[in-house]
Amino acid sequence: MENQGIPRAVVFILLGVIVLVIFGSQMYTNIQPGQKGVKFYSLGNGLDTETTYGQGMNFYLPWNKMIVYDVKTQTLAFQVDGKDKNQVQCALAMNVIYHPIESEIGELENKVGSDYVNKLIKPKLEDIALTVIKEYTYDQIISTKKDTVKLWIQTKMKEELSSRHIEIEEIKISDIIISGKIEASIERKVEAEQLKEEQQYILERKEKEREIRLVEAKAEADYNIQMQATLTPEILKWHGILATQKLAESDNAKVVVVGSGKDGLPLILGGQ
Repeated sequence: MENQGIPRAVVFILLGVIVLVIFGSQMYTNIQPGQKGVKFYSLGNGLDTETTYGQGMNFYLPWNKMIVYDVKTQTLAFQVDGKDKNQVQCALAMNVIYHPIESEIGELENKVGSDYVNKLIKPKLEDIALTVIKEYTYDQIISTKKDTVKLWIQTKMKEELSSRHIEIEEIKISDIIISGKIEASIERKVEAEQLKEEQQYILERKEKEREIRLVEAKAEADYNIQMQATLTPEILKWHGILATQKLAESDNAKVVVVGSGKDGLPLILGGQ
């Protein structure tokens, strides 16, 4: 009986095993949660910008390629060094919260690439922040205009990057950095203002005390005027008699000096 050789089915199986061994890792991609993929067809029309692939195992021919993007919310810490309205060195430390737009990662890959943070986000953020910083003085940015600066940068970044397939969720200013010389000047200014407020408080307190003393003096003067109007000779004589009586009733030794005149009262000099 003639030898039929290796069955065709076995040949195909062996070829399949060889292909898997050689190209296995190039025929599938396991996309993780928070990721999306786009496919590049090497022998076809190139990058498919319309279709995105979700999490899980995705198979394809070995000459094609799956490009994976992280589409979760991410944070970029970035510092911009510039000059304020008066050409004073002033830096903003910011946190940019962003994510690629899931349905547009094909366009993002096609126009910018996976290094979009360095190629797009950082340059745009620096350009916009420098434009905003020079509109204000550093002390305005530190105090009254901090929220305005933050909102301006955030709004402009949203406008610029939404058309570039990136969603800016929020920009937070974590710190405003100025030179040590300027910082020392601010501290001296604050101390001077505090001293001025303290001195003003002391002056106001003294003025209040003076007003109180004037009120008390006036009240005492009014009282004396009223009392003098009621002190008739009879009342004075009566109080003198009462005082003499109390002194005479004490147990101490006394010297009595008889008063002179019609209404003279005795003067009692006491001794131990």
